[in-house]
Amino acid sequence: MKRKVGYTWRLREFMAQHQIFTATELVPLLRERGIDLSASQVHRLVSGTPERLSLQVMAALCDILSCTPADLVATTAENVGVRKAATGDLPTPPANVAKLRPRAARILPDA
Repeated sequence: MKRKVGYTWRLREFMAQHQIFTATELVPLLRERGIDLSASQVHRLVSGTPERLSLQVMAALCDILSCTPADLVATTAENVGVRKAATGDLPTPPANVAKLRPRAARILPDA
């Protein structure tokens, strides 16, 4: 059985809880913790869902927002069913299938 895993990035939600409503407000807070990101990089971090994230950035965000990485990244996992071959929609074979099959070859001696 396969599992499909995913995650939800909840940075904006935790920023709002701490009265931080724009990415530009987050830039100086990150700089205080040694994280020097441009305003556009922080904007992408806030407005999108990152695929990769430095642990230093994650630690700084957790320090700023007084939370844990598990708070910022909510994970999901679900079972994905394996596709099965269809059984009822196959065409019905003709009534006399034996006539359609090739016969075994017979080798005769030279005369």
